[in-house]
Amino acid sequence: GSGAMGMAFTDTLLTETDATIVMVDRHHQPGGHWNDAYPHVRLHQPSSFYGVNSRALGNDTIDATGWNQGLVELATNSEVVAYFDQVMQQDFLPSGRVKYFPNCHHTGAGSFQSLISKADFQVKAGRIVDATYMNVTVPSMNPPTYDLDPGVRCEPPNALPRLSGEFDEFVVVGAGKTGMDACLFLLKNGVDPDRIRWIMPRDAWLLDRANIQPLSLNGAKTSSIFAQQAIDLAEAEDIEDLFNRCEKSGSLIRLDPNVRPTMYRCATVTQLELAELRRIRAVVRLGRVKRIRADAIDLDQGTIPTNPTTLHVDCTADGLARRPVRPVFSGTHITLQSVRTCQQVFSAAFIAHVESAYREEAIKNELCTPIPHPDTEVDFLRTNLANALNATRWAQESGLTQWLKAARLDAFSQTEPATEGGDVGTSPDPRASAIELQAAQAAVQNAQRILASIQ
Repeated sequence: GSGAMGMAFTDTLLTETDATIVMVDRHHQPGGHWNDAYPHVRLHQPSSFYGVNSRALGNDTIDATGWNQGLVELATNSEVVAYFDQVMQQDFLPSGRVKYFPNCHHTGAGSFQSLISKADFQVKAGRIVDATYMNVTVPSMNPPTYDLDPGVRCEPPNALPRLSGEFDEFVVVGAGKTGMDACLFLLKNGVDPDRIRWIMPRDAWLLDRANIQPLSLNGAKTSSIFAQQAIDLAEAEDIEDLFNRCEKSGSLIRLDPNVRPTMYRCATVTQLELAELRRIRAVVRLGRVKRIRADAIDLDQGTIPTNPTTLHVDCTADGLARRPVRPVFSGTHITLQSVRTCQQVFSAAFIAHVESAYREEAIKNELCTPIPHPDTEVDFLRTNLANALNATRWAQESGLTQWLKAARLDAFSQTEPATEGGDVGTSPDPRASAIELQAAQAAVQNAQRILASIQ
């Protein structure tokens, strides 16, 4: 695969070893699912820590307009695809150590076949790296999972920019990142919010994007929100109390203050975007769609009307599916997975560094403990605990600590900005670090207690 994880892994391996690498991908160019995504999609995290370690994506520009104003730029779909193509054409291939085979299907054991010419290829490889295991999908890659009667107009969000005023109403199916993007696209283009119905099987806890900015630009605020989250977790009496505390401190937000979310998928939103989304009053909370008929939509818990002049926008693809955990390192095979929650490209680069710096498979797997993508509100607790345990293990390796501080893709260990009277990376008050460490340790212990009570 030459998607984001495959590219990030290859970049670090190319930088830190003398290995030669063969990349095989079904797409005609690098970028994986970005080649299939809707054209108006943007990153939900700053461009500053997306892509590959060796080349910046964007210029750390602060958006001056729009719903992301005041925050670091978010790369567009076309920018991401062009970026990965530049990495391939300007960095990987000129190195002479990367061979790239687009439009090819891997058939196993180092064998692959061209999807166009049907020519067969065989590579004798020391390692087979599966950069496709996370199975990232977008709506255009698969048909809806619910039934559609003949004549019903149901499209992925890719169709939205091609609209020409032919629909009276819009029904957005899905409450994740893609569903939010579809709603925001319609609102941005002047659609009256009363013409939009939003089918929301589950409400989600959301992250305020203002709290997830590069430490080099926003160190104090970014550091403080995660320190506060550790304090909230350390002091929470139970899962409900944890979310109450996180909401009060601002690390988590929700669409409707009267509806308690049951989903957590790492989606981010700005306060301006949240205000726009709240303009949509027709939010349907009747479970998942089972069937769309010519005049009605059948859901798990009821039926709502529809009509031929309504466009149904399918946003139900599970872009961050919860995959079974596999050992990252297993003999000659490496299976790329997240080792920090919802930070796939960082995880791939980290795994490549561990592959280059360590020899014993047991140690490599210990350092690269996978963290499945979260889905439920309880997963917020599980993944925070897993992140803390991984970070604690990494901190025991001085080489890893230095690598993390220098890694562009690591949003949370980068060198912090200089403080008055201090050097870059130094804390103005050593006691603050000790307090944060104590809070982190208490948070781990309390998270384990709360999870044990739930299970």
